[in-house]
Amino acid sequence: MEQISQTFLTFIDQFGYLAVIILMAMENACIPIPSELILGFAGYLIFAERMTFTGAIIAGMVGGMLGSIFAYWVGHSKGREFVDKYGKYFFIKKSHVDLAQRWFDKYGIKAVFFSRMLPVVRTFISLPAGFAHVNLKQFLFYTFIGSLPWTALILFAGMKLGESWKYLLEVGHEASIAFVVIVILIILVWYIRKKKRTK
Repeated sequence: MEQISQTFLTFIDQFGYLAVIILMAMENACIPIPSELILGFAGYLIFAERMTFTGAIIAGMVGGMLGSIFAYWVGHSKGREFVDKYGKYFFIKKSHVDLAQRWFDKYGIKAVFFSRMLPVVRTFISLPAGFAHVNLKQFLFYTFIGSLPWTALILFAGMKLGESWKYLLEVGHEASIAFVVIVILIILVWYIRKKKRTK
């Protein structure tokens, strides 16, 4: 795994934004590459003044959206049986798809938003959305607004950590959960205040 990770880092180091687009597309197309690795290193390159924050966000979002659309299409057109049968050839674990499916079954289309900030689920949530044939425009909307804050956060953290950016690989899962809790609290406060104003 260490050797594979180093190959990805070398790829980003050599090809910059294009590599970020390709790797983020792969990650969101259900190939399990940690986004903390891709975006964390991109954040370091921002620190080293070899990338810009805006350019890295755009690259991360373009790649993420392309990969999500592809995974949604696979789920929509091929179905669960196809994924279960052939997913293993692309390192897709049935247990991970099951986890994403449980999230989607419980929260519906809104799961696409929250799961973009959660470990494992964010990589696979596009599949059950495709299985369910959810509206594509809604899927794209929730994917975008869920992916943007997470992408910006990891890039910012990588930039601030600088040469210590690999720390993100150790705390990535915990940071994901904490970030989701904060987002939920913000939404609840906004909702409560809005309700009070309308009374």
